Amino acid sequence: MSPESRTFAGILLVVLPSVMYGGITLLRMLIGKEPGYMDNPLRQSLWRAGHAHAGVYLVLSLVMLLYVDHTALSPFWLWLARAGTPIAAILIPAAFFLWVVSPTATRPNGLIKLAYIGAIFLAASVLTLGVGLIRVV
Repeated sequence: MSPESRTFAGILLVVLPSVMYGGITLLRMLIGKEPGYMDNPLRQSLWRAGHAHAGVYLVLSLVMLLYVDHTALSPFWLWLARAGTPIAAILIPAAFFLWVVSPTATRPNGLIKLAYIGAIFLAASVLTLGVGLIRVV
C-alpha cells in the first residue's frame, strides 16, 4: 500500500469513532433521552439515513484503498479514487442532518444540494477506480 493510501486509511480509521458516537447519540434519541427526536418522523428517518450512509461510505472508502494502488491512474485520478468516497461520506450525511436541523422541518432546505454534490463525488470515485482497475488488465 502506498504512503498516500496508508495516510488516507489512517485518517478514515481515526474519523470512524465519530460515526460510532453518532450511533450512540441516535440510540439515546430512540430510547427517549434526547427531547424532540421522536416528535418528527422525517427527522428520525433522515438522521438514521445520514448515520447509515456515513458508516457505509467510510467502510467503502477503506475497501477502495486496498485497490487504488493497483491501478495505472495519473495523480489527479488517483486522488479522486482515494478522496471522492470519503468526501461523499461527509457531504451526503451532512445534507441529511442539516435538512432537518429544525425539529419541525417538513421540507428540505437548500442544504439538501450537498447530497447531490456528494453523489457526484461518490460516482466519480467509484467509476474512476473501476476504470483504473479494468485498464490494468
